[in-house]
Amino acid sequence: MIFPEALLALSARNASLIKHRGHFLACKLLILVCLAIASCEDSQQQVSTESAAPEAPAKPTILSLHGVDRVDDYYWIRDDTRSDPEMLDLLRKENAYTSVMMQHTAALQDRLFNEIAQRLADNKKTVPVKKGNFEYHQEYREGTQYPIYLRRQLPPGHQQEAEVILDVNKLAKGHEYFSVDNWSVSPDEKKMAYVEDSVSRRQYTLRIKNLETGDLLEDSIQNVSTSIAWSGDSKYLFYVSKHPQTLLPNKVFRHTLGTSASEDVLVYEEADPEFYTSVYQTRSEDYVAISVSSTDSSEIRLIPVSTPMEAPIIFLAREADHEYRIRHIGNMFYILTNWQAKNFRLMKVREDLIGDKQHWVDVMAHRASTLIQDVEVFDHFLVTQESAKGLSTLRVQSRGGSVDFNFTPNALGESLDTTIEFPDPTYTIFLASNPDPASTKLRYFYSSLTTPVSVYEYDMAESSSKLLKQDEVLGTFDTANYVSKRVFIDARDGKRVPVSLVYRKDMWKPGENPLYLNAYGSYGYSFDASFQSLRLSLLNRGVVYGIVHVRGGEELGRQWYEDGKLLRKKNTFQDFIDATDALVEAGYGAKDKVIAMGGSAGGLLMGVIANEAPEKYLAIIAHVPFVDVITTMNDPTIPLTTGEYTEWGDPAEKTYFDYMLSYSPYDQVKAQDYPHMFVTTGLHDSQVQYFEPVKWVSKLRKMKTDNNKLLLDIDMGSGHSGASGRYERYKTDALEYAFLFDILGLGS
Repeated sequence: MIFPEALLALSARNASLIKHRGHFLACKLLILVCLAIASCEDSQQQVSTESAAPEAPAKPTILSLHGVDRVDDYYWIRDDTRSDPEMLDLLRKENAYTSVMMQHTAALQDRLFNEIAQRLADNKKTVPVKKGNFEYHQEYREGTQYPIYLRRQLPPGHQQEAEVILDVNKLAKGHEYFSVDNWSVSPDEKKMAYVEDSVSRRQYTLRIKNLETGDLLEDSIQNVSTSIAWSGDSKYLFYVSKHPQTLLPNKVFRHTLGTSASEDVLVYEEADPEFYTSVYQTRSEDYVAISVSSTDSSEIRLIPVSTPMEAPIIFLAREADHEYRIRHIGNMFYILTNWQAKNFRLMKVREDLIGDKQHWVDVMAHRASTLIQDVEVFDHFLVTQESAKGLSTLRVQSRGGSVDFNFTPNALGESLDTTIEFPDPTYTIFLASNPDPASTKLRYFYSSLTTPVSVYEYDMAESSSKLLKQDEVLGTFDTANYVSKRVFIDARDGKRVPVSLVYRKDMWKPGENPLYLNAYGSYGYSFDASFQSLRLSLLNRGVVYGIVHVRGGEELGRQWYEDGKLLRKKNTFQDFIDATDALVEAGYGAKDKVIAMGGSAGGLLMGVIANEAPEKYLAIIAHVPFVDVITTMNDPTIPLTTGEYTEWGDPAEKTYFDYMLSYSPYDQVKAQDYPHMFVTTGLHDSQVQYFEPVKWVSKLRKMKTDNNKLLLDIDMGSGHSGASGRYERYKTDALEYAFLFDILGLGS
């Protein structure tokens, strides 16, 4: 690419040549200019040809189930090897078309990218976390794309400078995509295990580094998940391998350091394809835990870290519709469980009584109005993260120092039971790393739509919070310029749906602003309101941003999730459409300037509203959208399929087939007008395979009756999460925003 400065330099140089070399060179340059004009005409003709939307050839495939024949003209686009020339040619044509259609916004894209990137501090460090004889932190340095992990030795033997234990920038050299998604230092603090992915397929390679010498061990294990756990003597490492086709993590192995992976011992194999397997070390560092879970059932097995060769013992055998998590401290296990408690309750059991929940004792009873989201147990305190009416709080209670951890009254005969308060009308909190159970300090994260991500430390003995660090936003950002709100809208069935909103106060004009709505609504994932500096590019141009907390998440408790899954999934879509109407009516956005955005399972939501309520949206953004519901869920060879029958249903059962077919975006595309649409995918996506969005766009091109833009941006070198570098990923954001601003007429 030639930048404007370079063009000016070339022009000056040509003028100088004409002046000093006389008429001959001037004539020669004139000839070159004429040739250039002819070349430009050819180029314009090529652009005109490329500006025609790609047409994927129709190759009908009949998919029959329950007496229903579905004709899929684009089934051929699926190629699990990702090497078919015709398929790759189609993908390249889609990218070329998007490039041509967005060519006129190139300057805007550059401005947006620079605007977004310049808000980021070049040097960024996390708050150090103490563990063992070291404190650990992560930092980005000026000009780098990837994190650097460091540690500093604590007294005695205190080091002045932190030592680099892993520089991801060096590892990433030569790779278009690179990510380190988990790491763990051995108990003897001399080795570091980490998992890396250079394809973005989430098929990781496990590597081990000698922290004393800085050298990598020869040990290298392919196709593993992110979960790893050390034995107490640092000689063994537990990991989970993935099925090579379905990518299901299902086998736990014990690796002996210094030996070949071919000698690794199979410790556990999960036979049920609806369950995912992971492994971790308990916070007490006493056990290696093997966890298997589906969307509505759990089972945990334990191996003492001191005897890593032992066979795992079952904490509690799996039961239908029973989910549980454990925390270990002293001689007790604390269990967060939904056994006879839809919103979960907290119970405990002694180590010698595991295996039978009849021995479990209540610690915190079930409350119909409050969901217990997380728990952390300290020697003298118990902390729970709880959610009521869609907002989370942190509850801190005092506990005794004995192994039984009964409540201990204070000097007034009262037990400490306090809730940490938060100022914003809508926000998000979650527990940070708190590795030391003896500590009286609790670390947690706080953010809101107007407050950058902040790390706080709460003194549980003194009942006071202290801000340790807040993400820096460079430039002119001032939180006082923005307003955040939490409102409720009435869905068509009478349910009250919460919506989180933020806008720039001096740019809000009731009924006139563009309205950008985001939602997810699946797997019980709560889409909490948090800060993104990226979003300022919207707000500073007068766009009102909103998160619709549709059913399918857990914002209003476990029932909120259950009312948005399986045969009640349509509540998710209807909540979003109803919220759109209500917000426009309330003046939060102009009727003709509504934009909807969702990714992955949220992309499914986008596909449904595009079919069912296209007239309500000026534009729809669908990132890596899950849109071919029936075909995917009827194919157990596709990653994630078998583990999600309890989320979407199994189409082998006619009841679920009929219901899923009635909303499946790909199946329900019809001859009608659609909004402007911007769709993204990654060739190596393992969560939503690339062919779903590509097929969907191909069918939309064939069926839609409007002249609105339909663009597909395919990252040929990454997967579900997009580009890996911290700056590189903003190029897609700049492209998306340029697409929207161009449509809205906000070209500056």
